[in-house]
Amino acid sequence: MYAALIPLLPLLTALIVAVGDDASRRTRAQFAAVPIGATFCSAIATLYIVATQGPISIRFYDPASLAALTFPIGFYIDRLSAVMMVLISGVGTVIYAYSIDYMYQDPHEPRYLSLIGIAMFVLLCMVTSANLMMLFLFWQLLSYLLYLLAHNHTHSGTLEGAFKTFTLLRVGDAAFLAGIILAYALYGTVEFPALFAKAAESNAMLSPLPGFELSGTTAVTLLLFIGGMSKSAQFPLHIWLPHYLYAPTPATALLHAGIINAGGFLINRLAPLFGLSSTTLHVAFIVGTLTAVLGATMMLAQNDIKKTLGFSTVGQMGYMVMECGLGAFSLAAFHLIAHGLFKATVFLNSGNVIHKARQEAHLPHADQREEEETFSPLTWTTGFVTTLLIPLVILLVTHGVLHIPLLESQGTVIFLFFIWITSSQAILTLTRLRAVPSWEVSAAMLMTLLFVVFMYLFAVESFTAFLYPDPAEVAAYFKAAALPSRLFDLMILLATTMTILSWCYLYMRTHGRTLQLPSWVSRWIERLRVRGYVLFLNQLSIDELYDRLGRAIMRIAHRLDKGMQR
Repeated sequence: MYAALIPLLPLLTALIVAVGDDASRRTRAQFAAVPIGATFCSAIATLYIVATQGPISIRFYDPASLAALTFPIGFYIDRLSAVMMVLISGVGTVIYAYSIDYMYQDPHEPRYLSLIGIAMFVLLCMVTSANLMMLFLFWQLLSYLLYLLAHNHTHSGTLEGAFKTFTLLRVGDAAFLAGIILAYALYGTVEFPALFAKAAESNAMLSPLPGFELSGTTAVTLLLFIGGMSKSAQFPLHIWLPHYLYAPTPATALLHAGIINAGGFLINRLAPLFGLSSTTLHVAFIVGTLTAVLGATMMLAQNDIKKTLGFSTVGQMGYMVMECGLGAFSLAAFHLIAHGLFKATVFLNSGNVIHKARQEAHLPHADQREEEETFSPLTWTTGFVTTLLIPLVILLVTHGVLHIPLLESQGTVIFLFFIWITSSQAILTLTRLRAVPSWEVSAAMLMTLLFVVFMYLFAVESFTAFLYPDPAEVAAYFKAAALPSRLFDLMILLATTMTILSWCYLYMRTHGRTLQLPSWVSRWIERLRVRGYVLFLNQLSIDELYDRLGRAIMRIAHRLDKGMQR
């Protein structure tokens, strides 16, 4: 029963900060960190108890006792919930401690610190909710808190970003609510275990359009997925995140404690339901892949430190949803935690850089050293071999040469594929280290490959076994998400081609060589490059498209209103 008190500790922090006179504000802010730290310690203890003794189920109210509500109120803490509690409380503790000094000159500091405590309370309640309806209620509260945490509403850019965030999240929340209503209509429950069991037994079909049939599970999961798309900034519902970056840096860091990751958590929480619909998983794979590519590309075109980090987050969230679409739910959860810890720290560090840049006009200091224009053949060869030949041989041997049945090897191949792509991205960045001897860079490349392989193998073995201990369940998810063999082979071919072209481009550029192309082709490529840069710098002009759509809707509504008055 004590586990039900853990979410209340951040509320105690909010109360301590909010109540009192201005003279003791600093002391109260520092003392209020104690309940936040106690939340983190309690979350770790809960994780140990859940891992050793099984899930914790707490119910405060049963529908049979009160006719006004049709869903029970309580908490259900399994291994996924316990892991998320540790992430939320750990990141939240660091952010709160950081905010005490970061916001100390702000006259509204007590309100802001109180909102951090309330946000942690809502997040902890959301990840421990016992049913879909409770999860949705706290999901809604997060949307309101994001608006309030923007804080400086006197600044026009901040207010506009907060309003856009609130408005766009309403789109996903409406679909989320529709999915809950449809699930209750089809299965008669919103309790997680009962919902999964009844959905597995149901063969309900829907006909949204004449001559078109859709399974009930697919319809429910698609609506719930749209809700997850909005919170996790998936394309084309991603535009709220760049606009929200006007909020204080601790608020943007707090996103990574579980707000921006909420879509990944939702899919993992409902994995038995999503695993029943191959269509939804394939849609998640397409949306996640598109978001990952566009987010990373737009990140490269930005010239603002927080926007660069924001679009990096969009790309990583797409990566996470793509993993869910491939049935690798445990890998997505591992990605969620690793990215949350890393990016929250990076955002806090960017706050330090911004603060220092405002104090020192010449920051960042110009580096007068000339960068070495070439790197040794040893560096290039090591990078080429570690990112391409070794992983590709392993992948092809597993997937094609040994002729392992796709059904049994799909999960292994997917993990190997992600090991390859991640290690290639990391090692390619090491080619910038040209100020040190080449053998040191080569050693760093090899160590990077070993580290990435080790971490992914940990995710495959330990983390998968921890979150999803039933191998049959994991196999069922991979079976539901299995891609056609030709499509998967095409993905490998494209990744291989991109890796080869990347290394060839680096080699030719550092040696002052270029491809001999006709002048008209060179001009066309240069024009395309410039236009592409401007397009991605302006975020594909999606903001303008949404503004036009909004104005068109308002004009239609105005005409309808006039027509009804007549």
